[in-house]
Amino acid sequence: MATVRIPSPLRRYTNSQSKVESNGGSIGELLENLEAQYPGIKSKLCDDSGNIKRYVNIFINDEEIRTLQGNDTPVADRDEVSIIPAMAGGR
Repeated sequence: MATVRIPSPLRRYTNSQSKVESNGGSIGELLENLEAQYPGIKSKLCDDSGNIKRYVNIFINDEEIRTLQGNDTPVADRDEVSIIPAMAGGR
């Protein structure tokens, strides 16, 4: 199982947990499994067609998945997946 780091705004879906364990052969499958474990979380990460929202960044072992294979990026046991919402504001 992969370790998934959950940002503060999404912890209400994971019972306040900052890290959860989930599995899946790809990021897309992992997100589906997260949704099964923690209903409602996927709608905050993905649009209606299942693509990751543009203001959500997902890293696997410190590499941004958009520079890899996107939702098809493979996930192995012991990988670390970080969900990071984009920051906005400032001048």
